[in-house]
Amino acid sequence: MSVGAAVCALVCAQFALLVAPAGAARAEPGGPGAKAKGGVRTSPAAPGPGKTEEPGKTQEPGAAGGPDEAAGEDPTARLEKLRRRIEKLHDSVESATEEYNAADERAAKQRREIVRLARAIVRTRGQLDDLRDRTGAMARAQYRGGGLPPSARLVLGDDPEDFLRDLGLLHKGDQAAKGLIAKLRTANEDLGEYADEATGRWAKLESDRERKAEAKKDIEAELAKAEKLESRLEADELERLRELEDEAAWARQARWLESGVLEEIGRRASARGRKAVGYAMAQIGKDYEWGAEGPGTFDCSGLTLRAWEAAGLRIPRTSQEQWRLLPRVEITDMRPGDLIVYKGDASHVGMYVGDGVMVHAPRTGRQITTAGAGSLPILGVVRPDA
Repeated sequence: MSVGAAVCALVCAQFALLVAPAGAARAEPGGPGAKAKGGVRTSPAAPGPGKTEEPGKTQEPGAAGGPDEAAGEDPTARLEKLRRRIEKLHDSVESATEEYNAADERAAKQRREIVRLARAIVRTRGQLDDLRDRTGAMARAQYRGGGLPPSARLVLGDDPEDFLRDLGLLHKGDQAAKGLIAKLRTANEDLGEYADEATGRWAKLESDRERKAEAKKDIEAELAKAEKLESRLEADELERLRELEDEAAWARQARWLESGVLEEIGRRASARGRKAVGYAMAQIGKDYEWGAEGPGTFDCSGLTLRAWEAAGLRIPRTSQEQWRLLPRVEITDMRPGDLIVYKGDASHVGMYVGDGVMVHAPRTGRQITTAGAGSLPILGVVRPDA
């Protein structure tokens, strides 16, 4: 889907919203192909503005037809409750995914540092062996001289001219010996420091491996809960659940547009920004996969990472690091290519493509798609090429 087509559809959909009766919910069934408010394909699991639950702490209430269902409850109301439960589960998954990505990134850095230290240790040991050989050679030379120090041999010599000439050589020899001893001491100290640092790096690597393993457990546990809830639904209920997800996203986008913010956003993309947008849009339809960085599948920050890498700029791996380290801009100054960071814990990120539309990798079970920039709770905006 081209940006131009998305823009045209967005304008048409906004007009339709204005003329629609109040409270009328319009949704075209059909899963990922359903049109969203703003003429875009909406992320079906758009979380609400409430707090994101910590991974592994989401309670699993009963699903459709479960013991907690009130007698005679309206089917739509029941499905809406289920939608919110599943939404919270996927919020937890996304938070755990970014922790997994962060631990993976840290572990990769620790591995690189350990390799660097190992090379430094090998190099320093080689220097130590060479210095020891040279020190041994000096000791052997002294032994061959009868055990007398060079100064004594010069004093006992018969030729004063030889004494004066060799006095300079003696001074140079003393300096060389002192320098050799100093280098030997420094090399020993360096070797000890490298060994200590390598030990610390190994400890950090193990810690990050443990964090990564824990995050993976959280992800798998929360996904299993969400899949269990959805597995209890009939086909028509699943379709209606998807429609409710879309409607929730459309409502958030409508509120965002009603604020008039789009009237203030109109900056053009930079050259690199256009390349990043082009890459991200070319991935539409590919599956979301947590921890993935492409080229076949992506998670949310994996998509933005690769998009800006295609534009010639390396940015942080996770959405939290992108939010923490990249320059921030006001929403009204937003331009295509900027990254919109969502949710209170910065656990989701999308790329602005213009005219109130963003492209993102939504969540497990969904595909990369375009959606309203305001269809998720916005934390802020960052600009990789500021």
